[in-house]
Amino acid sequence: MLNYNGISYDVVEVNSITRDEIKWSKYKKVPILVAQGVGEEGYVQLNDSTVIMSVLESYLNDKTVSLQKLLTFYPTMDKEIKGRFRSKTVTETPNKNFLMFQDHLTDKRTPEERAEERRIRVWVDTVFVHLISPNVYRTMSESLDTFQWFSKAGDWETNFTSFQRNTIIYIGGFVMYFVGKKLKRKYNLQKDVRESLYEGGNAWVNFLKGRKFVGGDQPNLADLSMYGMLTAMEGTEAFRDLVDNTKLKPWYDRTKTMVEGHQGANRARDVTRK
Repeated sequence: MLNYNGISYDVVEVNSITRDEIKWSKYKKVPILVAQGVGEEGYVQLNDSTVIMSVLESYLNDKTVSLQKLLTFYPTMDKEIKGRFRSKTVTETPNKNFLMFQDHLTDKRTPEERAEERRIRVWVDTVFVHLISPNVYRTMSESLDTFQWFSKAGDWETNFTSFQRNTIIYIGGFVMYFVGKKLKRKYNLQKDVRESLYEGGNAWVNFLKGRKFVGGDQPNLADLSMYGMLTAMEGTEAFRDLVDNTKLKPWYDRTKTMVEGHQGANRARDVTRK
């Protein structure tokens, strides 16, 4: 979303084992975005990719409302999830897929179009996302290859020492192989998890209904959310198998062109991001 809207930003790669880079934050997951709106004093911390996208989209549609104010419209709540052996508390933002508008403003879409965008964003967040880990960590070899891809995409050779980089790759790859197996059982994926991945890819193609994008002629937040998921696995064997066995690639290539060309930049000049 930041690239599509031409918003300049700096990336801080986080060591997935030590997480030293986010010790300052009470929120311990990634991504975290620290941003400042035009004319605003100080920065706001936005957590969770879906919340980040909704807050930024709301701001880009109406910059008279500050990022600080918009964030108050997305309250969080703690929810207890009971597991087989123990319970855990997770923090959720119930309305995170909604955009915030003042009464006199509109994004010129119909209520049905907005509802479709929300529905598909929820699907990406609650269905497709769970297909990724079991596939990119399907075998030990794939798991290590996936971390090698993360290293290349995140420029770990520059951001970490050789010891840190190798530790993340080999310990991370080993651990995530078993996590992938656990998630396969948890989400009841097919014996060959690739088949579940292909089902997800075909579902996305069906969402398009012959359109260039879910958003029509331009990507909307559903398109950008799905694209973001896929770019995270672009250099993996699972991604190559996905585009070879579904009709997803034409949409992916179109979206990549739009994102890398900053085609949403005309409305996004007043946001800075860290």
